[in-house]
Amino acid sequence: MDASDYDEFGNYIGPELASSSDEQEEEEESNYDAVPEEVDEESDREDSGGYSELTAMARRMDIAHTQVVLHEDKKYYPDADEVFGPGVEALVQEEDTQPLTEPIIAPIKVRKFQVDQEDGLPETTYTKEFLVDLLTYPSMVRNLAVAGHLHHGKTALVDLLVASTHLWPEWDRAVPMATPTTKMPKPNENAFGYTDVHQLERQRGVSLNAMPISLVAQDTKGKSYALNIMDTPGHVNFFDQVVASLRLADGLVLVVDAVEGVMANTERIIQAAVRERLSITLVVNKVDRLVLELKLPPADAYYKLKLTIEEVNAVIAACPMATPSMCLSPELGNVCFASASFGWCFSLLSFAKRYVDEWDMPIAPKELAKRLWGDVYYHAERRTFMRKRAEGGKEAKRSFVHFVLEPVYKLFALVTSEDEPRLRPALEALGVHLRQSDYVMDVRSLLRRVLSQFFGPPTGFVDMCSVHVKSPLDSAALKTEHLFTGSMDSKVARAMRECSADGPLVISVAKQYASSDASQFFALGRIFSGTVSANQTVRVLGESYTTGDDEDMALATVSGSWLYCSRYKIPVSGLCAGSWVLLGGVDSSISKTATIFDTTVSDEELAIIRPLQFSAESVVKIAVEPVVPTELPKMLSGLRKIGKTYPLAQTRVEESGEHVILGTGELYLDCIMHDLRSMYAEIEIKVADPVVSFRETVAETSALKVFGDSPNGKNRLTMISEPMEKGIAEDIESGKVLLSWPARQVGQFFESSYGWDILAGRSIWAFGPGDCGPNMLSDDTLPGETNKTRLRAVRDAVKQGFQWAAREGPLCDEPMRNTRFRILTAELAESAIHRGGGQIIPAARRVCYSSFLTAEPRLMEPVNFVEIQAPAACVSAVYTVLGRRRGHVTHDAPKPGSPMYMIKALIPTIDSSGFETDLRTFTQGQAFCQQYFDHWQVVPGDPLDKGTVLRALEPSSGQQLARDFMLKTRRRKGLSDDVSIDKFIDDPELLDIVKSFEAN
Repeated sequence: MDASDYDEFGNYIGPELASSSDEQEEEEESNYDAVPEEVDEESDREDSGGYSELTAMARRMDIAHTQVVLHEDKKYYPDADEVFGPGVEALVQEEDTQPLTEPIIAPIKVRKFQVDQEDGLPETTYTKEFLVDLLTYPSMVRNLAVAGHLHHGKTALVDLLVASTHLWPEWDRAVPMATPTTKMPKPNENAFGYTDVHQLERQRGVSLNAMPISLVAQDTKGKSYALNIMDTPGHVNFFDQVVASLRLADGLVLVVDAVEGVMANTERIIQAAVRERLSITLVVNKVDRLVLELKLPPADAYYKLKLTIEEVNAVIAACPMATPSMCLSPELGNVCFASASFGWCFSLLSFAKRYVDEWDMPIAPKELAKRLWGDVYYHAERRTFMRKRAEGGKEAKRSFVHFVLEPVYKLFALVTSEDEPRLRPALEALGVHLRQSDYVMDVRSLLRRVLSQFFGPPTGFVDMCSVHVKSPLDSAALKTEHLFTGSMDSKVARAMRECSADGPLVISVAKQYASSDASQFFALGRIFSGTVSANQTVRVLGESYTTGDDEDMALATVSGSWLYCSRYKIPVSGLCAGSWVLLGGVDSSISKTATIFDTTVSDEELAIIRPLQFSAESVVKIAVEPVVPTELPKMLSGLRKIGKTYPLAQTRVEESGEHVILGTGELYLDCIMHDLRSMYAEIEIKVADPVVSFRETVAETSALKVFGDSPNGKNRLTMISEPMEKGIAEDIESGKVLLSWPARQVGQFFESSYGWDILAGRSIWAFGPGDCGPNMLSDDTLPGETNKTRLRAVRDAVKQGFQWAAREGPLCDEPMRNTRFRILTAELAESAIHRGGGQIIPAARRVCYSSFLTAEPRLMEPVNFVEIQAPAACVSAVYTVLGRRRGHVTHDAPKPGSPMYMIKALIPTIDSSGFETDLRTFTQGQAFCQQYFDHWQVVPGDPLDKGTVLRALEPSSGQQLARDFMLKTRRRKGLSDDVSIDKFIDDPELLDIVKSFEAN
């Protein structure tokens, strides 16, 4: 042990280590010693100059590495010129001028919200020129609207027609499904819904917009017809799309599920078609469900089909304007049977023709078709038809069962049960030839392939439409008389009745469609007369246009005309009367519907085509505002576009400044908000909780006569208000009575319908709000008490004050309903300058309010009709959910021929929000409901009863509801809580009398 390894304190420090510099010197010396003595001859010949250059370079590098460089002269990254090269413009972005939420280089945004034909026009069994030429012959054109209840197969039926005329390989390879869903397998993504082009329709698997398509189809004789078909939504919230489609069509193709039968929306569609005076034809769809799901024997299936047709006939017969000629029956040829998802459709005539052609029968197909329905029996051994089954005994079968249903059932059984060795010869004997790969397909796909080949193209459907739906030429006179508001003796009306292509241009625009990128709108209309072409200057008349008032008229130039076929547009140079046309460049002045004339029509002959009339009302409303206040102009622009797209959507600005959207239901408003956010405004929008519209009415006649003075004190109007008889408001809204009629005709209507005195009917001044509002103003003054000449001079001003009051009631600024105002006396100034509009209008409004408040005012709320399908085990749960939301059942019965119960109920609209979700939760998803606005009913309680106690954070019930609804509505609109009659009555004596009546 070496003592030098320790310090003076005894700590071990180890031996002394050599320094790093000493080690480096030793290593260099060892390396030098290791160099061999024999060096290469070339190294000996090195020039001493080369060595000096290397030494100088090493010194410079050492200096550059160690020298001091200023901060501004340092270079950490290469310049843009060094990276991108010369000739490239480089922009330097200053710090913090771009938010972190935005990418430095934004990706290219593709604005495409619809499914379009990607490679131009599709291949069809006809040429596009032939289609356009055929449209020039109105007698060979049929304008159809395909409508029905939700999921009854309307779009599938249109798909069948498209697949028979278009090259659509995805449809041929698809697996048939009763209802296409968003969870389809990959091969089916593009195999359904040719007319469902909106991205939301593809996501939800349901039609949300009415879409047209034009095609050429042949009947059983091989004759070609041009079919303009409008595929409509089946959801009850989108009934406005159905009404717009019926305006363009000449006939309705009603699609009804063979199992579900007539549903709620089916009844509404039939009623709308009867009001529009359209021909009605029927397609009983989903017949395959009778075989595959219910497994009914053929005889029972016949009774089920017969029951479905009888249900439709019962609804038609119940319509007030129905005629016996509207009766539907397969033997008449206006009923078809189909299974659109399995690719087949036939009528009795097309089925009979197949028998005649196959067996060379010595009978006309029409004669055989007449014997294939009803109480007609066939005896196979005798080979005879008979009317009574007793004549043939048990061996006689009903002819429809023997000739139609049994072959179809046998074909289903053959395909589903047999293998290829036994199936191929049987199918080839029937004329069905399949490829080897077809026999290994899924059984449903194989069924579609076999049945579509067996039945062939839907010629029976074309037969039905060509015979039982009028052509534009035949229906022009009836449609003109029903829709045109101008004189029937004018040149324009004559050309419209004749459907003349050489007459003045008249187009009724019923729908507007956005382009794929939602940057512009196109107008779809029906040409009543004349011919339209591109670059033509036209006059566009709005819905409020009247003769002599040019405010709602604008000039426009047609930028283009097309045939609209949902996924593609066929450009045309011009189209004549009887056709549907898509116009560009005319949408700027159109809000909902419009009438287009050419500039050659004189101002005296200009008149509009009647606007659309809806049986539904937009009673559900939401308030919207942009998240970023500076983006308000974008939202307003989007709201205007929403009004063009949705016929029943309304947008308003309340006095509180909030923007309100009114719609028919939750799904309707959800689709509106989707389009507003993603297509039209493209901004973030805040949405308030949904509320409903209310109406204000009176329960009794005014307790006393009240009067109101003009601001100058020289005019006085005395008035009372009273409720109208039941049914008058509905007749006014539906257009059964119009004030445009002569006074004698109006008086006769009320005399015959409600027993009024004829003078009382003739003294009606106005309906309000609007021309068809459910309130009435009448003149009940006596000539001895009132100067009639002066009163007639201020008539328009009084009507304006009445319209103002009827539009904004005194309770909570909601429209009035079912109230009649009667003018008893009028004291008017002698000088006309003292009884102008500025004096009379506010006086009329105030006296309407004061008479209203003295007649026991009440609040009315909307009520929805609910139709619920559920199994028998879920009926009690349905009653429970309805009871929690102030609903009550009006009908409860099993659906004949199906395992489902049908429950019909009424529920207040304000309590219907979220009802469908609750219903599915309580029934484990087994119940399905559809609901729509049905009527208005009075809310229980007195809204002016200040003694009603409302507890915070507790739901009101019973007699508290009216007061609760009124206060919450007033607070939401920024109004004071109290409603006082004091501000409408200036006379202190009259005010004391009114208060004494209120106290009693």
